[in-house]
Amino acid sequence: MDATQLLAQAADAVAAADPAGLMPARQQMALSLGWHIILACFGVAFPAIIFAMHLRGLLKKDPVSLDLAKRWGKVSAVLFAIGAVSGTVLSFEMGLLWPGLMGTYGDVLGLPFAFEGLAFFLEAIFLGIYLYGWGRMPPRLHLMMVVPMAITGIIGTYCVIAVNAWMNHPVGFDVIDGAITNIEPWAVLFNTHTFMQFAHMWVAAYMVAGFSIAAVYAAGMLKGRRDRHHRLGFMVPFAFATVAALAQPFVGHLLGEGLDERQPSKLAAFELAATTDEGASPLRIGGVLIDGEVKGALEIPYLGSMIALGSLTEPVPGLDQIPEEDHPPVNFTHLAFQAMIGLGLLLMGAVVLYWFLRWRKRDLLHNRWFLRFMATTGVLAVAAMEAGWIATEVGRQPWIVFGVMRTTEAAADHSAGLWGVYGASVLLYGAMTVGAAVVLRSMARRWREGAADLPSPYGPRSPLADAATVRECGDERDHAKEAAR
Repeated sequence: MDATQLLAQAADAVAAADPAGLMPARQQMALSLGWHIILACFGVAFPAIIFAMHLRGLLKKDPVSLDLAKRWGKVSAVLFAIGAVSGTVLSFEMGLLWPGLMGTYGDVLGLPFAFEGLAFFLEAIFLGIYLYGWGRMPPRLHLMMVVPMAITGIIGTYCVIAVNAWMNHPVGFDVIDGAITNIEPWAVLFNTHTFMQFAHMWVAAYMVAGFSIAAVYAAGMLKGRRDRHHRLGFMVPFAFATVAALAQPFVGHLLGEGLDERQPSKLAAFELAATTDEGASPLRIGGVLIDGEVKGALEIPYLGSMIALGSLTEPVPGLDQIPEEDHPPVNFTHLAFQAMIGLGLLLMGAVVLYWFLRWRKRDLLHNRWFLRFMATTGVLAVAAMEAGWIATEVGRQPWIVFGVMRTTEAAADHSAGLWGVYGASVLLYGAMTVGAAVVLRSMARRWREGAADLPSPYGPRSPLADAATVRECGDERDHAKEAAR
């Protein structure tokens, strides 16, 4: 029997040992989380961007800023509504797809999930008040309705990240004779690993939202819409994205400190360390692991140990120090991690270039090549975030709770109905994506055609709102005439 047949038999044996519900559960969670996390970024970052634009409008008495804040509030409502659907699906999936996890550790994880639900409802309440408060509330009080939206979005995201951080670094319980005892639900929320993981995600949310919104206005400027409306719509979210892009490498580095102790297998996969080097490890850019050997990597001496461990002599612990059954999918983890780093550095370089040339009195918003690149930055930021989550989740395998419970132990023993649920989810998420695109494009088209206020099927019309709309339109026309002169 040759080596190929032996490998095939080994793969069949592993597949046979996996529970039937494992593959559909993995596919379903990859789809649901990968799709929902994009909307979660807007839930975290969009309220702060809207607040900045609205505040600018009040302080400078600028109708263009107020109009943009009003439009963005309506866009956030559309994204929030879609996110509510996908978030509800996820809440059911945790118990349906991973009964071993929730059945065993449900009491440990219940508190953060409960707080996340409360935060979601509060965010919905204040979003509604903000949407229908235009012209019906004192301007400064109306502005302050955005603050609870931002806070509750952050709290909800923190609670979800706390659960994921717990899966990477479990705390808050003891296992005695196979039973989960001495449960401390608050320990999950205040896990020391949670704060840095949340900070990493929080900054990523501003990158995704900031670059995505700026990309829309960059695309508009490429089509010749170079009015003040588009320039301001680009600059405010781009400023948020700039701060996030510059901060993210440092936050990510702080998050990675101590990974050699917490999850050495994940660090070895990140660094493509098949064996423990003698002395400092190089930084391996690209490359894959084939038959235990690194192929095709560009190696920079010492830099791997410097970045991962802060040392010029200590090697990165290799996979040879970890039992083979505990190895993660190394190539997938390594390439996802490096894709995140590469895209993040590309976006950071773009913002540095823009502000440096602006300091030198050159405005890149008149450069079509720069605008073309900026029109892609929303997609690039999303890709960087998704790659980071892939590296985090795949790098934790084969554990669903690191060092405590394997993913195979958490999945259902049967796949009855799970593939059907997955197929229905594909259709649902596809329909919501198309629906969101149609609604948002329709809103943008009507705004370009001069609609000052889109009709709402729910909110009653207010004489104050009508007067405000007429006044804002008049101010915009006066500004356009002045610009033309």
